[in-house]
Amino acid sequence: MSDGGAKQTATGDDPGMAPWRRRLHTVIFEADTPGGKLFDVVLLVLIVLSVLAAMLDSVVSIAERYHELLLTAEWVFTVLFTVEYVLRLLCVRRKLGYALSFFGVVDFLAILPTYLTLFDLGFHYGAVVRALRLLRIFRILKLAQFLSEAHALRMALKASRAKITVFLATVLIIICIMGSAMHLIEGPEHGFTSIPQSIYWAVVTVTTVGYGDIAPVTPLGKMLAAIVMIMGYSLLIIPGGIISAEWVQSRGTITTQSCPDCSREGHAADAVYCKYCGGRL
Repeated sequence: MSDGGAKQTATGDDPGMAPWRRRLHTVIFEADTPGGKLFDVVLLVLIVLSVLAAMLDSVVSIAERYHELLLTAEWVFTVLFTVEYVLRLLCVRRKLGYALSFFGVVDFLAILPTYLTLFDLGFHYGAVVRALRLLRIFRILKLAQFLSEAHALRMALKASRAKITVFLATVLIIICIMGSAMHLIEGPEHGFTSIPQSIYWAVVTVTTVGYGDIAPVTPLGKMLAAIVMIMGYSLLIIPGGIISAEWVQSRGTITTQSCPDCSREGHAADAVYCKYCGGRL
């Protein structure tokens, strides 16, 4: 019996998962096989069509003529995404872990609004239904799983979060100082009625948006504004450099293989166990 168990492990079979669940997991969560590629392509088309239908339904002239057709299409997409969601839960070991993961929440939000419209939501029914219909756009987030560099980007953002936090804190301090200085220089008579109002101007200026609803008038105020503008252009390049550096370091030979336990990707081609939860791949 021990020899058989050793042989089963050596061949890559998972004794903790039924064969049909293993095959289903390979097709749904991995894109290295013909079946997995076909599943991803079909799912990609359905996501794009469903988001397009949701957008068209918000156009009054189109909704007046094709509302029934769009409603039927919405229910068809919802049923298909529901089947996909159930299948994903069936082929993972830790169902709650997947349900609470990013893509699990996105999959749930993709089907929830349509089912909620079946219930009487009270006095503000119309407004609530419109809000729920807007949630269908969350399906566009499902496209993230088809980006080949999505894992590298996530790892780069995760690795650079401390540096980005320091950068944002520095920008916040600069904005507060510049906004307070502008309030002192210009004063209420030129539109800088309070420090929060002046900080709003500093945020708009540092981010190079420049709405123009508030502008300095005095020479000293204009000089400070010029300094803030130049500083804003200089600050814009910093986050990109931080993330790019981490991205280069995080790149490597990875596959689309997904862990049946935690559903996370980004494993090396020769990996046997998940580097996140320790489950067998």
